[in-house]
Amino acid sequence: MKSIIKSGVVALCLTLGAAFPALAEELVLKGSTTVLPIAQKVAEAYMKLHPDVKISLSGGGSSNGIKAIVDGTADIGNASRFIKSKEIKLATSKGVYPVPHRIALDCIVPVVNPGNPVGDLTMEQLKNIYLGKIKNWKELGGANAKIVVISRDTSSGTFEVWEKLVMKKARVIPSALTVPSNGGLVQAVSATPGAIGYIALGYVNEEVKTLSVNRVQGTPGTTRTGQYSISRPLFMFTNGWIKGRTADFMNYLLSEKGQQLVKEAGSIPVY
Repeated sequence: MKSIIKSGVVALCLTLGAAFPALAEELVLKGSTTVLPIAQKVAEAYMKLHPDVKISLSGGGSSNGIKAIVDGTADIGNASRFIKSKEIKLATSKGVYPVPHRIALDCIVPVVNPGNPVGDLTMEQLKNIYLGKIKNWKELGGANAKIVVISRDTSSGTFEVWEKLVMKKARVIPSALTVPSNGGLVQAVSATPGAIGYIALGYVNEEVKTLSVNRVQGTPGTTRTGQYSISRPLFMFTNGWIKGRTADFMNYLLSEKGQQLVKEAGSIPVY
């Protein structure tokens, strides 16, 4: 009787095992919309190699990516800027030790509507546009049309780099329109003839026209050499040094194949 019961239990376990396969291992990535295309590209390739792994991705900005690491709601926090002192202080107070991993390079390019004849601006002109001191395109050699200033929201790492490198910490004009993502900014500029905005290099497409700055075009080459001044590294943050599945994913991203995917996503490989 015991052997019959035992056989029945084994059979039931096998049946349940077939009905409910082992749960897929999951990695959660949150944060920067600039890093998002890289994360998507690499995650798709990685999951093809590892069908037992599920990777979930979401944007929301660099601040939200770092917050997710601090809160423990993500394995990896994507950021297009470095972590701030106050974020480190908050993290360590909760026993979290954020570790940065530089995964790519990027430059931020000013963009206008494709119908705009202006092709180059100086850093000073860009700053004055965003301060509201230059209000009409005719002041810059363009048409007699009002400049519509579009910026990113304050949770964006792209906004913070623009604020630091272009604005020199001066405040963007309060009447500027704000959008929550690079993609949203592209849509807003393409739909508004007098608009100007700024986006990560990976989001440049035919819907917008890029401007050179101080007669230097933002490209992978000018970013690598430092000729183009509005540039920055891109990061993924983890809680402590990486191990297990997170380490394997990060090593894949930084491999030759992973860095090729970075390039295909429109960003600039580190290696």
